[in-house]
Amino acid sequence: MTYPRAFSHVGISVTNLEQAVEFYTKTFGWYVIMPPTEIVSDESAIGVMCDDVFGEGWEKFKIAHLATGDKIGIEIFEFRNAEKRENNFEYWKSGFFHISVQDPDIEGLAAKIVENGGKKRMPIREYYPGEKPYRMVYCEDPFGNLIEIYSHSYELTYSAGAYQK
Repeated sequence: MTYPRAFSHVGISVTNLEQAVEFYTKTFGWYVIMPPTEIVSDESAIGVMCDDVFGEGWEKFKIAHLATGDKIGIEIFEFRNAEKRENNFEYWKSGFFHISVQDPDIEGLAAKIVENGGKKRMPIREYYPGEKPYRMVYCEDPFGNLIEIYSHSYELTYSAGAYQK
């Protein structure tokens, strides 16, 4: 029988690991569970595992692990020769393109993202104007990674009849 699995973590690539850790801890209140650490290509278990994932020639990278209030891991990578994408929003190409967080104070969190070096991509919008109080906005971290903010849970936002006037 198939059952819904729990979400474990998301990996994010950045060009400056220390700056990213500061951004995510200051902006979202996420806490560090493993501080910035350098991983090198060698015969250790992690070195061999990274060879499997990244292929030969990766040499080294820095990584930090954060955790959210609901125990989801945020794994942040800074690879050697890291560079920011020229176009960070190629939505027409397959792959993951954003993470999403929930906060009833969308205005406050979006302002905090901007205050800490990120960007607000759009005005805050209502999902069901005049019907339901659900709102959303897309922002970016300082590295161009997209962050969507929801005012209510994903389940409430998309379930019919979850909110009645």
